[in-house]
Amino acid sequence: MRPQPRRLHRIIQQGLIYSLLLAVAILGLGGVGFWLIDPNIKTLPDGLWLAFTTAATVGFGDVVPSTHASRAFSVIVVLLGLAVLSLVTASLSAVFVEKEVEAEERQIEKDLMREIRHLRHEVADLRHDIQALSSPDRAGDH
Repeated sequence: MRPQPRRLHRIIQQGLIYSLLLAVAILGLGGVGFWLIDPNIKTLPDGLWLAFTTAATVGFGDVVPSTHASRAFSVIVVLLGLAVLSLVTASLSAVFVEKEVEAEERQIEKDLMREIRHLRHEVADLRHDIQALSSPDRAGDH
């Protein structure tokens, strides 16, 4: 059984919202983590910036991890960031593709219904032909 279009739309929207919230949480925790671990990160905004550039694998180089602990932490941020940013990208893609798929499914359903109507007419015509062949006036012709 396939989900209703409205329900599917709601599921896709919720998936996008959850993935965005997860991305914000990971970037926020990453920023706080860099701010607490790395002595060269003096402000929380710098920690958040480092978390974003690390998670997005941009690495502008203006703020970089300076200790072994913060470098190890950056590996975790990169792995989590890649996973979550990929999830956000997939969720956004699903939102854009959903309408196209929905329209295509409606067209397929219309085509199937038209084909079923055609088959019903054919069956009715065949029944009529069979009845005509087996009618009493026809039986005497053999």
